[in-house]
Amino acid sequence: MYQHRESQTMSPAEGRTMIIGSAGFIGWFLADACLQSGRPTYLLVRSGPGFASRSLKSSKIKSLVDRGATILHGCVKDGELMEKLIRENKIEVVISAVGGDCVWDQIHLIKAIKATGGLVKRFLPSEFGHDIDRAEPVEPGLMMYKEKRKVRRLIEESGVPYTYICCNSIAAWPYHDHTHPADLLPPLDRFHIYADGSVKAYFIAGTDIGKFTMRAVEDPRTLNKTLHFQPRTNLLSINDLARIWESQLGRSLPRVTISEDDLLSAAKEMRIPQSIVAALTHDIFITGCQVNYNLDKPTDVEVCSLYPDASFRSIDDCFKEFHAKIDDSKQTSKPPPPSSNSNKNGIILAGSKTEAVFITA
Repeated sequence: MYQHRESQTMSPAEGRTMIIGSAGFIGWFLADACLQSGRPTYLLVRSGPGFASRSLKSSKIKSLVDRGATILHGCVKDGELMEKLIRENKIEVVISAVGGDCVWDQIHLIKAIKATGGLVKRFLPSEFGHDIDRAEPVEPGLMMYKEKRKVRRLIEESGVPYTYICCNSIAAWPYHDHTHPADLLPPLDRFHIYADGSVKAYFIAGTDIGKFTMRAVEDPRTLNKTLHFQPRTNLLSINDLARIWESQLGRSLPRVTISEDDLLSAAKEMRIPQSIVAALTHDIFITGCQVNYNLDKPTDVEVCSLYPDASFRSIDDCFKEFHAKIDDSKQTSKPPPPSSNSNKNGIILAGSKTEAVFITA
């Protein structure tokens, strides 16, 4: 039986934190915020031919290691190794940011945490999107949510202390046909507007997701709770996003309506992960899954209520950062070569191919 050592509290200097998936989009923000908080930060890098070397060579991982992060080699599916790493490094917080295709692998991690007998004071599974117990996307999005629900139930049954982070949408243009929208510039040629474009959602900057996650892991008020990110300043419709981006560009763009049927048809194609993204886009901008419920459960806590001093980056500020990376003389006058999926500034253009790394919802 897992025995949580509630008498022990963490301080920033003592809260040894292991992050799984730090090379991914959300994972990097979590690792960055962890280092900024002063916590000893451990990054699990997948072992095996090619995996470790590729991760160690990546600029993201290198930047974290240069700032003091420690690399741990292993795979989340290896439960015995996970238990060993947690014990040997006296890990107190485990944060998982694995991609959608690895959600079920976390069962091995949960068993490893339980086997340590109370060493881990907080576990944050890979969520960082919607409240998956409330949202009901169409397939194949529902399939992924069902896996996440099973992970939640296993955590609760095991007695492992947890916090679920429901930060809603990333502060970027919400493309329905790309797997990694936070890496993409907003449109430069035309907007795709979902239905009438009036349904609102919460758009949160990656830096804020990291910052408030780190506050939550040591807050007793978030123990065994679901932390919702619902800042009113960041509650916007896709029509709002279009107007903000046009103000940055200094020009208007044509609008093309993407109907509910269009999104459902894309979801029914069952191309993974593209159809998952279409299903989740439908849930956000047609069903309104981020705004169609009240926080009325005893396990619900909201970040602005917990931290009234909280300030969030605005979408306007995030879009300014995107705009600063546009090379107007090259990128607005002609599309990138078909073989290229990024420009020299490291920003992926909307018309280019993207890789399935992490789906945040």
